[in-house]
Amino acid sequence: MKFISSLFFILTTVCVTGQTSDFQDVFKNHSDGYNIFRIPTVIVTQSNKVLAFCEGRKSLFDNGDIDLVMKNSTDNGRTWSKLIVVWDNGNNTCGNPSPVFDKETGDVMVVATLNNDKVFVLRSSDEGNHWEIPVNITSSVKQPEWKWYATGPVHAIQLEHFAFKKRLVVPCNHTVVGIEKHVSHVIYSDDNGKTWNLGGSVAQENTDECTIAELVNGSLLLNMRNSDRNLPNRKVSMSNDGGATWTAPIYDTTLIEPNCQGSVLRYSFTPDILLFSNPKNIKERKNLTLSVSNDNGKTWEKQITIYANKSAYNDIVVLNNGDVLCLFETGKILPYRRISLSIIKKAAITD
Repeated sequence: MKFISSLFFILTTVCVTGQTSDFQDVFKNHSDGYNIFRIPTVIVTQSNKVLAFCEGRKSLFDNGDIDLVMKNSTDNGRTWSKLIVVWDNGNNTCGNPSPVFDKETGDVMVVATLNNDKVFVLRSSDEGNHWEIPVNITSSVKQPEWKWYATGPVHAIQLEHFAFKKRLVVPCNHTVVGIEKHVSHVIYSDDNGKTWNLGGSVAQENTDECTIAELVNGSLLLNMRNSDRNLPNRKVSMSNDGGATWTAPIYDTTLIEPNCQGSVLRYSFTPDILLFSNPKNIKERKNLTLSVSNDNGKTWEKQITIYANKSAYNDIVVLNNGDVLCLFETGKILPYRRISLSIIKKAAITD
């Protein structure tokens, strides 16, 4: 019945096309010394500089020699800098970037993993031009019985209201030794990233890569990739204590997925506008769609098609003019040929 109601709601939502700009490639395979670029994330700094991060790979595999790289734009994504290598650790896997801009200090931080085992924080005090030596925070944020670990891969957030204002919160997931099923969790910092704490885990396996947003009342919404496939829908969980504990996950009967990463983003608190982007298809990684909610994610009444063809991992950010930039993987045969961007106009979101 949930699946039927989901299909009914999809048919009755408002679908919008023609509200996005021309596409532009930001990272193209077989360039800048890398064969493959995957796992895009994006943030905007206080000076309105757009920072686009991803993994620079030798192959399509998720392990091996992988570096964290970035480009920046000072004109809302129209032009981009040369590629900057943020983290290169020899033949190791530097992956799962989860960047955040600290509005209090002006620092940019990227929380990432080494070989999907250890967790590090990379910091820049000049909006990504230079990076400090990565700091290992694994002992503070990983349980001894945990095995595989991933941060993001999507932007992290800084809370803006109420008791946990200024807290940095990073969405993550892990596996436990002897159990291959993933579990979503978060980590957080209350001192601008100097120290980090392990937040709560969702009390259910088969949750996975997740993305987080602050709601109008200060609660947190965790939107999760769903690995059990009983229903082809995203799962969601709530926290009322800044991410220390989470409610039992439930299906979001509107947001369908083909088992892929997605991105949730607070567009504005007043009015209440929440965004979510993912390849909106039951089986295939295609039909990248921006869903718009005006009630803290309870319903998603507007669907904006970003890219109807092959598309996979993505991230979204609000630009200084109110438009939304979506950075996403795409390609003709497989959606991993390049990382492109599209701009969704402010009017398409707010009207």
